Amino acid sequence: MTRTIQSDNFQWSPDWEADIRATLMFIVRDGKVLLIRKKRGIGAGKVNGPGGKFEPGETAQECIIREVKEELEIDVHDAKQMAELHFGFQCGTIPQIHCQVFTATAYSGTPTETAEALPFWVDINDIPYHEMWADDILWLPEMLNGHHIKAYFSFHKDTLLAHKIDID
Repeated sequence: MTRTIQSDNFQWSPDWEADIRATLMFIVRDGKVLLIRKKRGIGAGKVNGPGGKFEPGETAQECIIREVKEELEIDVHDAKQMAELHFGFQCGTIPQIHCQVFTATAYSGTPTETAEALPFWVDINDIPYHEMWADDILWLPEMLNGHHIKAYFSFHKDTLLAHKIDID
């Protein structure tokens, strides 16, 4: 059964189109989640999961495996798509983003700092939401509890204006 969390002012244009297709990964192991401090690009300085933009011809699965390898120097073995997020930015300076989010538990290698990201493990109950995008606290705990998410977020720069989240 789907339940919906929605702000009173939520509106979404049926003509909305993404400028960027992207992915995110949250690796969970022993009650901890692997996060990164993003070093450059959209959201630089914020905490998030590793991920990035699709390259031409890539599937979401291929994109996330490549991005995690580039950002953390590890190979993910069991990526599972759990969420689909749509980000509409009203400021005109940040592109519209359609993001597919994955979880995993199995990987090989050692998470390593790169030019893109500084990795760190944190207890699932201590995720630093205050250092993340404002939408993360609304959907990430549900996804980490095994629910599938489809969500729409409207932002002006870093400020969350409205949202709709369907949780299965």
